[in-house]
Order: sequence, then structure tokens, then C-alpha cells
Amino acid sequence: MFVNVQAIGLTDIGRVRATNQDSMLVDNELGLFIVADGMGGHAGGEIASRICIEQVLSEVSTKFTALLAASPKNHPDPVLLNGLANSINHASAKIYEHSLEDPSLRGMGTTATVVKIVDDYAYCAHVGDSRFYLVRKGLIYQLSFDHSLVNEQVRAGILTPEEAEVHHLKNVITRSVGYQEEEDVDTLCTHMEPGDYLLLCSDGLHGKIGDGEISKITTDKGLNAVRELLDLANERGGEDNITLVIIEVKEP
Repeated sequence: MFVNVQAIGLTDIGRVRATNQDSMLVDNELGLFIVADGMGGHAGGEIASRICIEQVLSEVSTKFTALLAASPKNHPDPVLLNGLANSINHASAKIYEHSLEDPSLRGMGTTATVVKIVDDYAYCAHVGDSRFYLVRKGLIYQLSFDHSLVNEQVRAGILTPEEAEVHHLKNVITRSVGYQEEEDVDTLCTHMEPGDYLLLCSDGLHGKIGDGEISKITTDKGLNAVRELLDLANERGGEDNITLVIIEVKEP
């Protein structure tokens, strides 16, 4: 059974930062949704996240669409997952090359959480600590893995999840798009059901609002939760840029 999806996204500078280095894409027609949280001195983060969005959109509109036409639609299709990962790595190479041309941009990079809807499946490629959630029947599932120093220490048993939440290095990421020519990209594919919500967000949101609150507000408010969640993150300090996209899954 195929499904229909409709999405809304918002990005906000927050209450502390001088610039917004986050970028996002909401393309309901193409079924493509991206959150990218840039980092780097001067305008580096803003440039990196914008290049990432542009490159992935270009590739999904052309190369990925060609892969999709040839796909047997046996989900999850590893060829499609690899195609999404390649689009991020081509963005990484482009950002890296751009940084070599301008010394002030050296070391710039961005997270990337990319979701492409194919039939009733959501294909995701992911680098960094922006997140991809599924909200289903009032429960929330984090489908992506944070590529952060503290999260890897939790996995190794060095820190507890509670210690990681308050650790002074919790914002240090271990993978980013553009820091080098090629990066390890996580991929996943999840089946969607009518009534589901998918949520992509930068750490400016999930660093201020717990998963349980995200789930409740999204379940109660649907697409209108975008504004409420963004405002809540700002009310709690807004120290970082805030970006989120909510995708509603509906009957065909």
C-alpha cells in the first residue's frame, strides 16, 4: 500500500547566535527532506550546509531518479540506499574542495539527515548529530545514530546516557560532511503507516526538548507541532540555531 506524505519545516536563528548556519529542504513533490546543521568559522557553516542541500537535491533529482526507475522496488533496496549515501559524499567532496580554495573556510562542514520517500518506505542517509525520528501511536523512536563523541562513549560503556546529556563535550561530533572528501554515511530504510509522523531536526531542537515531549506535542498537534516545538526550544534558551521538519503520513 502506498501512502501520501505532507511536510512542513521551519528554521530559526535562535536567541544567541549571530547567524543561522542551519539549512533545510522540504520538497513534498519530490518526497525529499533534508536538515543540515553547518559548522565552521566566519560563514563556513552556512556555506557548507547550503552546498550540501543543493548537491543532494541535484543528485536526487537526476541520478537517484534514474536508479529509482530501474529499481525492482524490493524494499529496502541497497542500490537506493547507496545512491543516497553517494549524494552526501559528493556534497562532502564539493564542500571540502571549496574550503581548500579559501583558507578562512578550512575545516567547515555540516551534518546531513536526508530522507527520501519511495512508495511507503522512508529511505534515510545520515551524518552527524541531527536526528531522524519516527512517531507512531504516541511512541517515539530515534532511527538515526548520533555521530557524537559522547554517544560513542555511551556505546562503549564509558558514559551513561544520563551523563552524556550533561557532558561538556556533548556537542562534539565525530563525523561531518565536508571536513574531508569522503565520510562514512549511515543508511536505513523504514516502513511507514498512515498516522505516522517522521521528524528531522538539528541539535538546537533535540538538545532542548526530550524525546517524550517531542512525541507528545507531535502526536497532539500534527504538523502544527513545528511552530510549537521551535518556540519551546527558544523559550528554553535558544542558544543554537533550530531546524525541524515534520512529515505526516496519510492514507493514499
